[in-house]
Amino acid sequence: MTIERELVEAPAGENPRGVGVTRRALLKGVGAGALTVLVAGIGVGSYRVYSNGVLDSGDGEPYDPWSHWRDDASPLGMVAAAILAANPHNSQSWMFAVTPTSVDVFADLGRRTGALDPYGREQMIGLGCAVENLVLAAQARGYRATVALLPQQSDPTHAASITLTPATVSPAASYDAIGLRHSNRGPYTTQTVSTESLATLSSQTDGLPGVSVRWFTSASEMAVMSSMLIDAAGAVVGDDQQSRDAFAWFRNDRADIDAYRDGLTLDGQGLAPLMLSLAKLAPASTREAGDAFWLDQTLTVHTRTAAAYGVITVADVTAADQRLTGGRLLQRIHLAATSEGIALQHMNQVTERIDRELALGATATFGPRLHALLATSGENVLSTFRVGYPAREALLSPRRPVSAVTR
Repeated sequence: MTIERELVEAPAGENPRGVGVTRRALLKGVGAGALTVLVAGIGVGSYRVYSNGVLDSGDGEPYDPWSHWRDDASPLGMVAAAILAANPHNSQSWMFAVTPTSVDVFADLGRRTGALDPYGREQMIGLGCAVENLVLAAQARGYRATVALLPQQSDPTHAASITLTPATVSPAASYDAIGLRHSNRGPYTTQTVSTESLATLSSQTDGLPGVSVRWFTSASEMAVMSSMLIDAAGAVVGDDQQSRDAFAWFRNDRADIDAYRDGLTLDGQGLAPLMLSLAKLAPASTREAGDAFWLDQTLTVHTRTAAAYGVITVADVTAADQRLTGGRLLQRIHLAATSEGIALQHMNQVTERIDRELALGATATFGPRLHALLATSGENVLSTFRVGYPAREALLSPRRPVSAVTR
């Protein structure tokens, strides 16, 4: 058995926090002497072991929100749950205004992802995910949450207003999953996701009008979706501006993680523990190397190991309220999947290319392919994701503190 396989299959009790490789797990699996050899062999010395967080994945202030999101029972504590929601490229493009009787959610336009999201589709989906976490946190703190989307027509950044009234404490089943939910970009096992499990995920639409989820599970559907995702990834990296805007959110060094507390990290790429340590020891990745890595992962891991693909559908993907509602459904599905032990990865490249082609006035290539796969009228794909049973647990992503996102 290889070292990598030993680490992947280590009992859950070896890492009770469930956040992947720690100093103890790494030294036990690889050995202190072996780690010294690895560092010397790469020729970078021991400095990057400490400067780039080789031995402390998921530790420190950028990751504290994952441990303390339950601590505050006030409405401000609801924001602590909201900031753990899924969001595009971990851009965390939200702001919150909190009073004793309300929480208002605003889009932070300065944290948009540029050419990846020219019309704000993904930003609004992420805000919808945050709204869902807020509602769940309100119920668990003894409030009834009444959601009004886009409450000010004069202010399109005002995504939602949540009015709070005292009620019986009633935590939903998915509330506990808020702190466990992560996008898992690693390999999934060959275990299929049963029809019953997919039905459980599909049942999350209560109280969310106009949105639904479709699953693609047959070999032919999976092949078509995989081909689109691979082609779209190639088109994104082939588009210089989209490539640059994506790389702007990559945090290769621990110093950047500590400074920004956002973005995509090496921890979030789904690598096996030993490979993750080696990646952190190596020099910082270039944009071109990062693009090549993502393309390879899309081809050899993401599409090859997906058990099923899901899409959130709405009537009008340009309508802000439908984007927000679709985001709430997406968050519900991800939380429910987490509770069921099912991994989920948000895969946005097809819709990113659809919006980019429209913004450039270019010939539509991915839109017609996606509509042909959907094969229904009156529905359009808002977002896409894959599900399956994880070969290893996903690691934590950094989060900005509540104090940085409230006004």
